[in-house]
Amino acid sequence: MYDYQFADSYQTAFVQLRQTSSAIYKLAERKLAKVGLTPMKVYVLWLCREHDGPLTPAEISRVFFRESQTIAGMLARMEKEGLIRRIPKRKGHPFTEVQITENGEEAWHKGVTVAVAVVEDMMSTLQAEELEQFQELLRKLRQKALGELREELMPQPDWVCVRV
Repeated sequence: MYDYQFADSYQTAFVQLRQTSSAIYKLAERKLAKVGLTPMKVYVLWLCREHDGPLTPAEISRVFFRESQTIAGMLARMEKEGLIRRIPKRKGHPFTEVQITENGEEAWHKGVTVAVAVVEDMMSTLQAEELEQFQELLRKLRQKALGELREELMPQPDWVCVRV
């Protein structure tokens, strides 16, 4: 349908990766909307359930590669909907904590059923060996991107300190 072929095979592969990711995400959005959720809300609820120790908005931002203000807005909406509660900073706990509520647990159960079904349906297109290869290829790309991001976010100083 939208099988563009660019002269550069890197660009073709990148566009295919992006289109595939976007199409699967859009499918999940449409299916989750029927139970009143979004993929990101389900993922945040899932993280709230699975995270060891206190969960902070900053940690959510890091896990999903989202800006902190984007996460803050989403958490405010989720709190208004009764899915999570934010516990303000307090003595001995220097960060705001995010916890799932009883309503959030119920929503998570509905949402995770839909999300898992979408993922399983899409991934079942691949044979076991293809899935392993796909995971390995994605791991390589992710590691490369994370390495580059690390360098971008933590640039080396322009100066060098020399001891005399």
